Formats: sequence, structure tokens, C-alpha cells
Amino acid sequence: MFHAPMPPLAEMVDGLPNLCGHDAAIAAVSTDAGRPPPSRSPFALERVTAAFAVGLHMHQPLVLQDGAASEAPIIGNLQYMMERSHVHGMHDAPVFARCYARPTELLRALVDAGKHPRLMLDYSGELLFGLRQMGRGDLLDALRPLTVDERLIPCAEWLGTMWGHAVVSSTPVPDLALHLRAWQHQFAAVFGWEALGRVRGFSPPEMQLPNHPDVSFAYLKALRDHGYQWLLVQEHTVEELDGRPLRERFLPRRLVARDARGEEVSLTALIKTQGSDTKLVGQMQPTSEARGLSPRLLGGKRVPPLVLQISDGENGGVMMNEFPDAYRRAFASLGVEGTVGMNGSEYLELLAQSGVPEGDFEPIQPLHQHALWARTGTSVTPERVARAIEEARREAPGFGMDGGSWTADHDWVRGYRDVLDPMNDASARFHARFDDAEPAARSDRDYREALFLLLACETSCYRYWGQGRWTDYARELCRRAAARGAAA
Repeated sequence: MFHAPMPPLAEMVDGLPNLCGHDAAIAAVSTDAGRPPPSRSPFALERVTAAFAVGLHMHQPLVLQDGAASEAPIIGNLQYMMERSHVHGMHDAPVFARCYARPTELLRALVDAGKHPRLMLDYSGELLFGLRQMGRGDLLDALRPLTVDERLIPCAEWLGTMWGHAVVSSTPVPDLALHLRAWQHQFAAVFGWEALGRVRGFSPPEMQLPNHPDVSFAYLKALRDHGYQWLLVQEHTVEELDGRPLRERFLPRRLVARDARGEEVSLTALIKTQGSDTKLVGQMQPTSEARGLSPRLLGGKRVPPLVLQISDGENGGVMMNEFPDAYRRAFASLGVEGTVGMNGSEYLELLAQSGVPEGDFEPIQPLHQHALWARTGTSVTPERVARAIEEARREAPGFGMDGGSWTADHDWVRGYRDVLDPMNDASARFHARFDDAEPAARSDRDYREALFLLLACETSCYRYWGQGRWTDYARELCRRAAARGAAA
């Protein structure tokens, strides 16, 4: 049994979420040596023909309570909606709140019935903070059994994410590690060290994958450095090494990133297929798709394929109304043989126990890498890469270095200069002030406030919704972050 030597973390410090100051302890718990043993799985791969995995992504950004006024308090968007639940479009706020606590209820009922439900969960740091700040600790308490009840721990897999729901391609590279470690701090503070030790997979905001060589390399390296063993990847954001679309989507792949100096890093990728239509999860489409599949060859062994989908867990009538019953019916009809539901880490652990390690997974790469590397030749240098990018932009239709996400109609970079420029300025000021500071200064109140504002202003929501109050929020938060970063 895992026993963490560290005392519990305070969830709030000086009115702010606990996002920093315990890096050594977090790193120790997030590495293989500090992890609790895997939960015992009831499944044996030789008796499984195909598996499916479903995940729920839960997020609410931070907003300004009284518009974009310079002194407006920062609150969670759920609280903002609750305070205006009489306004059309915000009347669903109480139902949203129920959705955040719903996973425990769904899983416990099925376990009590002798079933083996599985569900992956991705809760942003902003949401966890917003719930506590608005006095809805009852929602967090409702989730706690998933991290302490031995019957439920195997059923729910928590996935890590960026604290501020930041899209990687449009987030300054030095800030990636700040988001990763901040989420780990807050998750450990809310649910405990052992719960953090069980977090092995990563769910990227907006399913966004960078494809610029230096950014994708830095991203995968940061994930590995923070203890992550695999990540979710949208199928159309990656390619085979020869540049073609994926030939295999239902087996784990090894995502390879190479930087402009030729250095490589890789991480296991589980492929999320098709689009981001909530109906795929809301109506449990992965279950029926898995029923049509059969074992296939991997590393010289026949193993079950995995159909994987993740969706917003609260948005839209499908997830609010159709998903709970569809989820219950799906798992009520399943046992431990044939078609089964699994979580991502459980599936990978069973593969490893069956003699199929990560090294046997076929490699893939971020989109457009083949078009790039074909132009650099064997000698990879920053200068050659820069020239190759410009050549490919002129010659290759559709080539781009802004990465890809769950949706093809949002670039996340182009068209958002009015938000990205202030955000980049805030980041530069933060690092200029704190990167060379003494370690003790990186956990005092000034640092915490500056870090909180920086991470908050980088959320994708301020760009996804385009102009209007969301862009106003971004500019004001960037202004506060820049001012705090510049303060001496």
C-alpha cells in the first residue's frame, strides 16, 4: 500500500489556490518510484475481444464578477452563471453543478450491482478552484470517494491537464511547466497525495497538439518530466512517419517529437477518434463501435483494440440528460469478457503485463512533420528548419505550424493577436522577475498572485468565444498579470 511521507497540502493559501511551493514532493509522488501500485484489474486480455474508454472533460474558466472593470473580483464562471441564473443561457447552472458531482453516483450504483464500470475524468484546475471559492465544497466532497474508496478507485481514472485550460500552441513555452505543476499541486491539495500518484495520463485542453518542432518537443518533454506516461491525441492532429493519415487508430501509438536540433522525445499516445460531437459519448457510441472490432496484432501478440472518446461532461442536453442512462445501460450489459470498458492506464498496464511494452508501439508524429523533415535533409539545424518551414508554407497546400485540435474551425493562434500579444507580454514580465529569484521567493504571496494571474489569463475560453466580454476578460487579466509581474 502506498504511504506518502508528506503532510496534506493546504488547498488555499492567502485566499489563492495552492499552485506552487512543493515541487520536490510533487515530483517524488508523480514518478514511478512514488506511485501506488496499479489497481487490480478484473480483465484478462486473452478473454477480451475489444475494449472502449470514455472520458468526461469538466471545465469552467475564471471571469470577472462585474464585467472587465479594473477592480472586479475574479470568480469562476459557474458562480457567475449562478448569480444570473434568471438570464437565458445561464439557467442551466444548477444542472452543470450536478454534472460535476455525478460520476461518483454513476459508478457506485453500477459497482453495487456487481458491474465493472470505467470512466476517465479531466477536471481543470480553474474549475476545482472555482467550486471551492463559491462555497461548493460539497461537489468536491462528492468526488472524494473516487480517490479513497477501494471499490471505486479502479473505476475512475483521473487525468492530468493544464491548470488554466491553456492551449499549448498559443501558450508561451516556459509557461507549460507552470500549468502542469500547478494542476498537480491543486489536485494533491484537493484529493490527496495518493490520488495524485495514480495520475498517469494527460488530457490536453481542446485536444490541441502543437506541431512546431520546438514546441512539440518541449511539450512532450515537459509531460515526461512531470511524470506523465501517456496522453490523449486527436486522430487528425497526427500522421504516420511517411506523412499519411493514421493506418491504425485503435492501438496505442508512440508519439515522436523532434526539435530543430534533431533531438527526439516520445510518449505513448491513445487515439481519440472522429470528432468532438458530445453524442459520441452521450449515447455511448464507443461501446457499439468496439463490439464490431476484434483482436489485432501488436508486438507479435494479438491484443484487443481500444475505442476511445472524451467529451465535455456538462454541456448540452445530450450530456445532461441522455448520457447517465446510456452509460448505465452500457455497463449493465457488460461483464469481464468479450467487449469491455477499460480506462487508459489500465489498458496499457494489461498490455505491459502481457509482454507488449511501449517500445512495441508503432511511431507517429505531429501533423505536417513529414513535409518539414523531407525538406531539411539529414542535417537538422535551426536554420535549416526555419527555411524548410517557409518553403513548405509556399509549396505544400494546407501546411501550417499552429498545430491541430478537436475542431478544424479554430486555429487558436491566427486572428487572436489582440489577446496573444498582451498574454505574451505578461509571461515575459513574469519570467523576467521570477526566473532568477531565490527559491524561497517563488512561493511567497507576490509569486503566488503573479502565477495565478498569469495562468488564468492563458485559458482557451477567451479565444474560443471570439470578441465580446470574453476578450475583455482576457485583456484585463493580462493587464493585471503584467502589472504583477513587473512589480518590484
